[in-house]
Amino acid sequence: MIKHPTFRVEPWCLRELSLDMDVLAQTESVFALSNGHVGWRGNLDEGEPHGLPGSYLNGVYEERPLRSAEASYGQPQSGQTVINVTNGKLIRLSVDDEPFDVRYGTLLSHERVLDFRNGVLRRRAEWVSPAGGAVRISSERLVSFTQRAIAAIRYEVEPLDGPVRIAAQSELLANEQLPAETGDPRLGAALDHPLQQEFQAARDHAVIVVHRTKVSGLRVGAAMDHLIDAPDPLIESQAFADGGLVTAAAVVAPGQRLRLVKYVAYGWSGVRSLPGVRDQLWAALTAARQTGWDGLLTDQRAFLDNFWDRADVQIDGDTEVQQAVRFALFHVLQAGVRGESRPIPAKGLTGPGYDGHAFWDTEAFVLPVLTFTAPDAVASALRWRRDVLPAALDRAAQLGLAGAAFPWRTIHGEECSGYWPAGTAAFHINADIAAAVVGYVDATGDVEFERDAGMDLLTHTARLWRSLGHHDAQGRFHIDGVTGPDEYSAVADDNVFTNLMARNNLLAAVGVAERYPDRARELGIDDEESASWRDAAQAMHIPFDEALGVHPQAEGFTRHQVWDFEHTTPDQYPLLLHFPYFDLYRKQVVKQADLVLAMHMCGLQFTADQKARNFDYYEALTVRDSSLSACTQAVIAAEVGHLSLAFDYLGEAALMDLKDLEHNTSDGVHIASLAGAWVAIVGGFAGLRYWGGHVSFAPRLPEGLNRLAFSLLLRGQRLRVEITPASARYLLAEGEPIEISHHGTALTVEAGKPQQRRIHPAPMLPAPSQPPGRKPARRRPLAGPAR
Repeated sequence: MIKHPTFRVEPWCLRELSLDMDVLAQTESVFALSNGHVGWRGNLDEGEPHGLPGSYLNGVYEERPLRSAEASYGQPQSGQTVINVTNGKLIRLSVDDEPFDVRYGTLLSHERVLDFRNGVLRRRAEWVSPAGGAVRISSERLVSFTQRAIAAIRYEVEPLDGPVRIAAQSELLANEQLPAETGDPRLGAALDHPLQQEFQAARDHAVIVVHRTKVSGLRVGAAMDHLIDAPDPLIESQAFADGGLVTAAAVVAPGQRLRLVKYVAYGWSGVRSLPGVRDQLWAALTAARQTGWDGLLTDQRAFLDNFWDRADVQIDGDTEVQQAVRFALFHVLQAGVRGESRPIPAKGLTGPGYDGHAFWDTEAFVLPVLTFTAPDAVASALRWRRDVLPAALDRAAQLGLAGAAFPWRTIHGEECSGYWPAGTAAFHINADIAAAVVGYVDATGDVEFERDAGMDLLTHTARLWRSLGHHDAQGRFHIDGVTGPDEYSAVADDNVFTNLMARNNLLAAVGVAERYPDRARELGIDDEESASWRDAAQAMHIPFDEALGVHPQAEGFTRHQVWDFEHTTPDQYPLLLHFPYFDLYRKQVVKQADLVLAMHMCGLQFTADQKARNFDYYEALTVRDSSLSACTQAVIAAEVGHLSLAFDYLGEAALMDLKDLEHNTSDGVHIASLAGAWVAIVGGFAGLRYWGGHVSFAPRLPEGLNRLAFSLLLRGQRLRVEITPASARYLLAEGEPIEISHHGTALTVEAGKPQQRRIHPAPMLPAPSQPPGRKPARRRPLAGPAR
């Protein structure tokens, strides 16, 4: 757990006031920079010490065998693991022949700042070498949002007392040694020397290296160039098989400094030739040098000004949550904004956790946030799903099904889960993708996307559901033997979340087939197939336990034995690391919101009384051994009236990585949980629901929050929402009027004519219970206004 008293609470940055070696790996994750294409962990400039070195390119992976004790039909034979590509962050420093290493000499001061507004990581250190040479080191790095292949560093060294001989070595290094695997299944596999050298060269102040992965056959290149300013420097460059160096040496007196600007370009391809990748790198590097360091900074700030202008969430009353929510939005943006038809991995490009795979949580949690804040990134992520559709069609055919079976976890599109009960059986991922398509199109009105990539995805996922399910003798449609979002239950019949999401998927496919008959003919959809989708949706069986008055998570779930929570000790969580799945699957214990997530994503299918009863029932069973749970529990807690509990869950979602609540922030931040902070605020306390093109709000603030303000992009227009405990105000700056509802009352918001409505207090309800020891931490707001 990050217990870091030197993290200062500030509204627009994350500031570390001293270096704590015990949490180095965790801080490398939270200080990571990315643009969705290139990712740099927040390693120290000099490379050592490190917790986990990491430089990543979205889509670059190596294949490895998935070994199983028993072979079975349909079992994936190989997996995919994100690799640590060439490290371009390295700048090693020698002071009078003593290497700068914070473990030696005297570290007088050390500060790092992740700046959310400027999109840079700054570092400042004062150090005295073992021989007595005292220097101040300042660095600033960025991964460019506007030039997606480029990262850059400005690095300065100045003496503090007398003259010193300084040598700065800027390096490219491939095949870095990685820490050994720990056995935690959530962590990624460490691959030894995944890159094979193909080309290297050095000239003037530049170095280029190109490698190729051994099995996946991806060509990966990196190049660096420099601008160096120092008194009478000697500069040399060299290249070698796994990298290259540019060394600048000078004697620097007090009042002078050695300044180095490093530009790094990355490129990769599975099809382009070595000359093609090499030339791509030189072109990107030249463009970056033409822009210059100051130009890159200016472009970065302009890009983020535009983002924050439409995406910022302002919170008055809790400065810690305010900081955490901006930290969260910054990382969500970094994860996908320049991915450009690549996946958004569960850890983004901040670490190798979960092998760098993308899961269902991209569509269920991350894309809804980006839909209202950075919609172009959503279209890009969904086009990647369409690009890997052939693999999903092949997988469905292998399983004896029609349509497309998208993988539970993947980088390139093939299924990489070797455990089918919690992988292949989790077919709901197909409906999650469909829901993201519908949500994006509803919010943007992007008809071109809908009739092209969107219709492809909706059609083939609908075919899967019609093939996977069946009508019984009474005509009810069932989907049997599937796994829902709760991974402590598996291979169940009629999982409510899956069935409701599949119903929406089927009806959405019917809708696009009717709107675009020409495309329907191209896809081979006839009237009979479309009618079968509608029939299945209308006959979908949704289990309900009449005796308890709640929905079972799946058929028969509520008759299972309840887990022995009383005799489960705190150190036995997460349960998956201490108990066999066989035992978990037979008991009433919920890893993460499942039925409760259904009430959020398919809320119109439940009455208010059902939501309240369901929430109370599942709250007592949910242990939150997943980072994906707290935000959903916050949303429904707020909806049914448990505002204080919702606030507690918001704190858990928002602070998941800043406090390392899942104990695995060291291998990357949790992008979906960070997105969940926005979901908890906007879906919970603002009560946003967006179904069928209709926007509704049911705002209520918990005690401790004095004001909440945010904007939504809706069909190219920006709706501003401001909430206080007593009222809500809706403002449209320009454009056509928007129809919304406030606590069920219809409103028309016209440009320049804000609408303000009262908020009535939430009902007083008895607090629900959680499993012993699993109650969320009580939120005690750090008071202060948003800035």
